[in-house]
Amino acid sequence: MSATAAARKRGKPASGAGAGAGAGKRRRKADSAGDRGKSKGGGKMNEEISSDSESESLAPRKPEEEEEEELEETAQEKKLRLAKLYLEQLRQQEEEKAEARAFEEDQVAGRLKEDVLEQRGRLQKLVAKEIQAPASADIRVLRGHQLSITCLVVTPDDSAIFSAAKDCSIIKWSVESGRKLHVIPRAKKGAEGKPPGHSSHVLCMAISSDGKYLASGDRSKLILIWEAQSCQHLYTFTGHRDAVSGLAFRRGTHQLYSTSHDRSVKVWNVAENSYVETLFGHQDAVAALDALSRECCVTAGGRDGTVRVWKIPEESQLVFYGHHSVALWGLSKKRPLALQREAHGLRGEPGLEQPFWISSVAALLNTDLVATGSHSSCVRLWQCGEGFRQLDLLCDIPLVGFINSLKFSSSGDFLVAGVGQEHRLGRWWRIKEARNSVCIIPLRRVPVPPAAGS
Repeated sequence: MSATAAARKRGKPASGAGAGAGAGKRRRKADSAGDRGKSKGGGKMNEEISSDSESESLAPRKPEEEEEEELEETAQEKKLRLAKLYLEQLRQQEEEKAEARAFEEDQVAGRLKEDVLEQRGRLQKLVAKEIQAPASADIRVLRGHQLSITCLVVTPDDSAIFSAAKDCSIIKWSVESGRKLHVIPRAKKGAEGKPPGHSSHVLCMAISSDGKYLASGDRSKLILIWEAQSCQHLYTFTGHRDAVSGLAFRRGTHQLYSTSHDRSVKVWNVAENSYVETLFGHQDAVAALDALSRECCVTAGGRDGTVRVWKIPEESQLVFYGHHSVALWGLSKKRPLALQREAHGLRGEPGLEQPFWISSVAALLNTDLVATGSHSSCVRLWQCGEGFRQLDLLCDIPLVGFINSLKFSSSGDFLVAGVGQEHRLGRWWRIKEARNSVCIIPLRRVPVPPAAGS
């Protein structure tokens, strides 16, 4: 065996060429190990400075990733989120309730202010400029009376109209359909056991503000009290010594005022079927009467030419001297605040002209709108100026005949006129072409645009 082979067998390096070859192998292995170390070191450096890895970490997350995170929301986080949502809903509801309460308070405050102004007689809503003149074709005509209409009233809810005439009958009409709801026929004189009614011309009517009672007065000095809903007769008041010419209920009560051609004013309590007192002052027959919520009434005399405001508790009166015109009065002055002479023009031959008589007047409560009637072939609408200082003509509504009664509806949506061939208190003229009828005149409103700069 050679020395080289023996050396391999013992595991010792051989000398000479064999030793050099072994050293070469060891260097190659060290180089390859160094290369591997360099490659590993180079890989770590690449990972630390790689722009690709940084861009991946800074890139926006995809919606799918966000959804996955939301799905991974814990139960505690979900409870917290729902609690916050519930509190937000409660906050919004409380804000809405607060706004509603503030709105209601404003409305209540507005209504209270209106009530105070109404009680003081100072409430005035400006609606006249919004009224549009109705066309003749829009006027509804209800016919049922044989003779001239003398008076009428509208129920507080605007659902029905009561009309009376010289034929001694009373008719209840439906505003919506125009049909007769009930007829109280003429009663024959001395007929006992017959249905009650009037046996002479019915000159005036009034209805309580709650719509419960209807009162009617006639030339036979009688005042009949009816249940407005059923038209059933309840009581009969006697005491006047001449024709009953005016009736009015005090608003909000069942206190009834009546006046007569006997120059007196009487006070009644309808609910208790009782007489209260009598007031005197007019020097001639009284033609009309009206009242509001205060414990007082207003009467218009005929030939004595006066208008009187009666203060019932004090048993006193304010006297205003009238004219052949439409006058607007204030309680603190003896002279009219506004005066419209010859309000419906003149009639008669040249040189002998006379103003048309004013046979009826109505005002829409607490507004600046006024209506007047005559036998001049029209109803006239007027605007009461600011501060009650003037009356301006708005429009003419054509109606042929004597306009013996005018009443506005509570809502102001329509005006009712009682038309006859004759005046309600006499037969001085007769207009043959007129129709004895109840006319419902619609009052449409067109909002007035605000003035520039307002």
